Amino acid sequence: MSDTLKDLGGSLAVANVQDLATKELKDIPDRYVRSELETDDVVPIDDSIEIPIFDLSKLLDEEVGNFKELAKFHSACQDWGFFQLTNHGVPEEIIEKMKSDTKEFFNLPLEEKKAYGQIPNHMEGYGQAFVMSEEQKLDWGDMHFLIVNPLINRDMRFWPKTPTSFRDTMDKYTKELRKLTIILLGLMAKNLGLEPEKLTKLFEDCIQGVRMNYYPPCPHADKVLGLSPHSDGTGLTLLIQVNEVQGLQVKKNAKWVPINPIPGAFIVNIGDVLEIMSNGIYKSIEHRAVINPLKERLSIAAFHDAEFGTMMGPLPDLVKVDREKYRTVSQTDFFRQVITSKLDGKSSIELMKI
Repeated sequence: MSDTLKDLGGSLAVANVQDLATKELKDIPDRYVRSELETDDVVPIDDSIEIPIFDLSKLLDEEVGNFKELAKFHSACQDWGFFQLTNHGVPEEIIEKMKSDTKEFFNLPLEEKKAYGQIPNHMEGYGQAFVMSEEQKLDWGDMHFLIVNPLINRDMRFWPKTPTSFRDTMDKYTKELRKLTIILLGLMAKNLGLEPEKLTKLFEDCIQGVRMNYYPPCPHADKVLGLSPHSDGTGLTLLIQVNEVQGLQVKKNAKWVPINPIPGAFIVNIGDVLEIMSNGIYKSIEHRAVINPLKERLSIAAFHDAEFGTMMGPLPDLVKVDREKYRTVSQTDFFRQVITSKLDGKSSIELMKI
């Protein structure tokens, strides 16, 4: 069993979009043009549809009898797979420092950022992810991806030295998110009728990756996508917006629903791994990022996966009352499948269904 994500695949090198966006383009290069955007059904942003919002202190407060709140939480994990979380306990100053260090990194000259560029057959570093062919459509955005946990798997070649506080900030930020992930998984396990440890112990020394995203503005924003529609091939994702520019959309009942981020809240979503482990009781949801014509958008997504060596399959306790709906495969095989595929809706999880 592999105890590393190295050599499981990487992405083809493509042009830097932040740099491309500084040029006065009369036309967008064809590889970025998405014809499907003309026919996509998007819910107006001022419409009343909103993803569920939870206050973590209420979910944890047993004194006030939080059964109703936990029931709503269970429904959100089943029906939406996405929610916003307030009062989450991660110190505001740590979040704000993570945001400012991310902004500072993306503001570095291109050559400085390229020093942390991706290398062949490797998923970490600065560039774009999931580019598998010279023909596929490209996203209007750049990213910097790091494996931050287990600590032994950190590859410091890809960790920026500028800003000088970056490494310390990332360390503090991700430590807080690992704690929060365990709390959320414990609540989910409870709602699934499991002893919390049956789920949380799988994530104690979780594989944690962080993807910092930079989406430049585009005068032809209605023709490009910042991030292709996909579900996350991971367990649980915690995302913060770095600036207050809306761009994340989730697919609900065949329509795209814009998310209005609450300042200071985490946007949390269930990934394919939790859908598989819950035997389909909880659902990962397709989402994408759209582009603003005038403003840049930045976000930071932290992905949490089970410990190295975990078999990817439904938890035994959840197949006692229902048939097994997903195959069980080695974690290495599952990751290889995710890493070497272009983003394409829920295609990764479809391959896991029995």
